[in-house]
Amino acid sequence: MKIHKAYTLKYRRKREGKTDYKSRLGLLASRRLRIVVRRTLSNIHVQVVEYSPTGDKTLISVDSRELLKYGWKGHRGNTTSSYLTGMLCGLKAKKKGIKEGILDLGLNRAIKGSSLFAAVKGLKLSIEVPCNEDYFPNEERIKGQHLKKGNYDEVRKKILEKWQ
Repeated sequence: MKIHKAYTLKYRRKREGKTDYKSRLGLLASRRLRIVVRRTLSNIHVQVVEYSPTGDKTLISVDSRELLKYGWKGHRGNTTSSYLTGMLCGLKAKKKGIKEGILDLGLNRAIKGSSLFAAVKGLKLSIEVPCNEDYFPNEERIKGQHLKKGNYDEVRKKILEKWQ
């Protein structure tokens, strides 16, 4: 509530902790497509978003739930499913003629070996995303050798057959 004219409210999304406007402005100033990677407890979302003054336009959106179509049996929020989701988004982007983008992690922290960077590693197979490769998880985690169940090789093969 505004009490005095010297008192101004911050933007609603900033107050709610949903948007970091300083980093968003830097990403928009690059004039490139944004690769938006978001994580929930049980899913990974990867989107290719284009800025528009009337509102951002989502060109491609891939959710880890799509892996179920390809026969994925494991959890959809782990490193392996993140990699496959990123790979699927990258192949769809390549099919639409998208060649590059800039990474947007939002309010998520950049942690080495996290599932967010597994998705970026999957994206980098098809499109150019500037990112320090030291942050990528190792191959054992991506292939799911630490998991009891999961069929990484089968699903990867099905995705590549359909989209290449």
